Amino acid sequence: MALGQANSSGPKPSGPKPTVVLVHGAFADASGWSAEIRQLRNDGYPVLAPANPLRGIASDAAYLRSVLATISGPIVLVGHSYGGAVITNAASGNPNVKALVYVAAFAPDEGETLAEAYAGSMDSLLTPDALDIRPYPLPGGGTGADAYIKVDRFRTIFAADLPTRVTDVMAVTQRPLDASVLEEPTHDPAWKTIPSWYLLPSDDRVIGTDVERVMAERAGSEIVEVRASHAVLVSKPHTVTRLIEQAARATAGR
Repeated sequence: MALGQANSSGPKPSGPKPTVVLVHGAFADASGWSAEIRQLRNDGYPVLAPANPLRGIASDAAYLRSVLATISGPIVLVGHSYGGAVITNAASGNPNVKALVYVAAFAPDEGETLAEAYAGSMDSLLTPDALDIRPYPLPGGGTGADAYIKVDRFRTIFAADLPTRVTDVMAVTQRPLDASVLEEPTHDPAWKTIPSWYLLPSDDRVIGTDVERVMAERAGSEIVEVRASHAVLVSKPHTVTRLIEQAARATAGR
């Protein structure tokens, strides 16, 4: 689907607008959605952008599921990057979730790990040597391992279309992902039963545009391509917002 087609076509909402829930991914936090939040609220959409714990797919999905359970009425669920894996696992069985929107995100299949999902990508630069691994203590004893993108490689990998004055701050404030998450399989993927949309950036160097395209096509998502980096939610917020609102209109009354 061409970018110019992400417009106001489709059914008009006949009742209250859905709540848009924005789920951030790894190496970022919910502040990355700031521009989308302002625009969505200005357009009359209730918005919630919870903190994603980034500790594990099952536990993060359980947390998000508990958040979704507190929302009455329809929901448009949006995930960026690793947040896509979380919404994929959290939305199944919740009749209020009417649409899934993937923004440069994982959309894994049943039993698939994230490591398997982007293995073999020719576009991704997120190789093991691009990460700093820092141990942290686990509550029950032992240690976990947090993964950060190396500060001096952050802009090239994560956000090459943003100015250095912005990425310098993003690099040193990134929230880490527990490295074990990459080996955790997905279960009961929600895109098999819930309509989905996918914003595909042309220059994604984290997951890789090539494997994102495979996941989006496999999910049967309506795909919108845009020239952007993995940080498309920051560099192209109006495009992201248009796609979210398109999904909301298309599933109104569903």
